[in-house]
Formats: sequence, structure tokens, C-alpha cells
Amino acid sequence: MADTTIKVDPAVRDRLQELARERGMSMRDLVAQLAGATPTKEELRKRYEETKAYVEEHFLGRPYTEEDEKAGEKLWADLEAGRIGEVQ
Repeated sequence: MADTTIKVDPAVRDRLQELARERGMSMRDLVAQLAGATPTKEELRKRYEETKAYVEEHFLGRPYTEEDEKAGEKLWADLEAGRIGEVQ
């Protein structure tokens, strides 16, 4: 495999170098890991569609609606705000 050069600001280079050192890997391996772990828009869209189909089949038994999405967003907001906690 041929190497190539990626031009970045020195601060970015130093940050990547520090992150790689902390993980005990080369900067080359770190960049490869970051690229592999970061989904593209198409991968995110596909993941969304697969998750939606799973939820419809296994939990809802019907199509996922806009109301379901709003209810989910409200649930997350309530969790983050501490309005929903552990049940005693």
C-alpha cells in the first residue's frame, strides 16, 4: 500500500500525535481507526433505515410515525434533564 501525505495545521498534527501516543499506536494507525469509525452520511442513512425497520417489526408492530419520533425526542430530553430517573 502506498503512503500519502495529509496536510494539516501543526496544532492538528500535534493533537493526532498525542492521541496516538496515548493509545500506543502510530499516527497512521490512529487516522485509519478514526476514518473507519466515522460513518458516512450514506452509512448513517442505512443504519437509520435498518433500525427503523427493526423497531417497527419487533416493538411497534406498525410503521414508525412522526408522533413516535416526537415522543422519543421528548423522552431523551426528559432523561437528559433528570425528569426521568431510576425507579425505586
